[in-house]
Amino acid sequence: MTIRLLPPQLANQIAAGEVVERPASVIKELVENSLDAGATDIHIDVEKGGSKLLRVRDNGQGIAKDQLTLALSRHATSKIHDFADLSHIVSLGFRGEALASISSVSRLTLTSRPASQDTAWQAMAEGRDMAVQIKPAAHPVGTSIEVLDLFFNTPARRRFLKSDKTEFSHIEELVKRLALSRDDVSWTLTHNGQLVRQLKAVTDDAGRQRRIQQLCGRSFAQAACYVESQYEHMQLSGWILPAAACSAQLQCQYSYVNGRMMRDKLLNHAIRQAYAEMLAPEALPAFVLYLQIDPEQVDVNVHPAKHEVRFHQARLVHDFVFSALSQMLTQTAQSDLLLAEQLNQSQVVQQSQPLSPALQRVAPSSHDVENSNTRSFGAPSARSYAGLASVRNQIPASSDWTALVQEQRVTPPIAPAVVAPVNTPSGSLMVSNTELLVMQQDQLWLLDVPASVAPLLATKNMASAALLLPERLRLELAEVNLLTASAGLLCQMGFDLVLSNQVLIIRAVPQLLQGTPLSHVLPLWWAGWPAQTKLTLMWQQLLQLLLSKQLLSLHLLLQTEVDLLQQPEHWYAVPVDLTGTRRQLQEKIQ
Repeated sequence: MTIRLLPPQLANQIAAGEVVERPASVIKELVENSLDAGATDIHIDVEKGGSKLLRVRDNGQGIAKDQLTLALSRHATSKIHDFADLSHIVSLGFRGEALASISSVSRLTLTSRPASQDTAWQAMAEGRDMAVQIKPAAHPVGTSIEVLDLFFNTPARRRFLKSDKTEFSHIEELVKRLALSRDDVSWTLTHNGQLVRQLKAVTDDAGRQRRIQQLCGRSFAQAACYVESQYEHMQLSGWILPAAACSAQLQCQYSYVNGRMMRDKLLNHAIRQAYAEMLAPEALPAFVLYLQIDPEQVDVNVHPAKHEVRFHQARLVHDFVFSALSQMLTQTAQSDLLLAEQLNQSQVVQQSQPLSPALQRVAPSSHDVENSNTRSFGAPSARSYAGLASVRNQIPASSDWTALVQEQRVTPPIAPAVVAPVNTPSGSLMVSNTELLVMQQDQLWLLDVPASVAPLLATKNMASAALLLPERLRLELAEVNLLTASAGLLCQMGFDLVLSNQVLIIRAVPQLLQGTPLSHVLPLWWAGWPAQTKLTLMWQQLLQLLLSKQLLSLHLLLQTEVDLLQQPEHWYAVPVDLTGTRRQLQEKIQ
């Protein structure tokens, strides 16, 4: 068997089999070239699903006349120049095969004009011979590439094309993915002369939210949470749908690495694992996520269509994505649970006849409850706390009630408490994120949950939950001294902390607080410690902060410490005098 060199035309058609799978593949390659050329306005025209015509016009830098022939040659590119460039690719294209491959299976016309030229020039190539013809043309600054009769010279490939409707649906989906990757670019898509999609360039958060709504639907845009997290050389941002809002219907599942569209197995596994058991078996995740990473830490030259990449620190990338998303999903799940709990409590109060007049005076309305939780469900307003700068010098003022229970502990009569479905005593009501109204032996009590739970937690050796991705906080010298002096108490609480050159590394947290974003709360917590702090007070202050900021669900806390509701002798509570209220009610009735 004789070994021989393949003719260039045949080699180009073999390469086209990898690059040009269907009309949508052509659009992808041409649009990526436009984006690499700095285009901010891209027009895509399609006829008959792309089998008849594919045209991409842009306002990019353009191609000089003397380089038009070279642009249609194989392995000719302006993106990379030597072997070292492969280690930090920042452009979408880099192989220099696309135009040569496309022109080998179509009739291709390239018209371009850079700003330095007074006139535009046109290059034409057709089929196997690929003889390039150059002639003058009229064209503004930028480039237009027209692809006619795709696969006209390869009938076998043409027979594999689906219907015009199916092929155009692939193009429309591709344009959606591309438009989500570049908010700063205007996009226009037409099919058979009819305008299908037109998107204006946006530069602000409101504009990005509108684009998400246009491309992913109103329901996704309204329910999705915006996540933003950073760790060392990696940054993750985008939108992810809470588990409760996911359904069996496939919605947006778009991920990008350094602006490049991805269907990467590692990223998909990290996203799916972040949902864990929160997601129903038949439900599918929905997300639009952007991962920015040092180009030297990722290899994009591993897939013919560049749909997959290889990370040099794959485990670190996986754990970073998982940690950032799981924190957001856990937080929104807790907020959802808290909302349901408060609405359920409101219904319980309305059904309780003897106490309804008094309780309705202090019960928050369902409208107020919804408003208090909307920031956990909106798009740009709900952000992951991982990686955000720590908030300092903001010590929350203690309420009058907290001061009261620190001075005097009033114990209600001991009697068995009846637990309702929401894990609060029957007839009870949450009046704030940290306080409950509890009915006990015909007496209404105001119960402070952090002050009541803290002594119970202080008597336990709390189990620790290791963080997959340790968090880091930079400390002041005074903070270092304070934490060093309290190292034993922190260890007893379940924290695993390491101090190194005024950097605090959080490796594990109490199991009770697993999944709770703590990085921006901890500086507020220890800023409020007195000179001689105690374990009970440390727990009380931490719970007060987490509950008041809705970073910890009261429902979850009461589930963990259910004994509290059965042991009124541990309550920090004061009786609520209803004598005057009842007198006013009787006067109103009479």
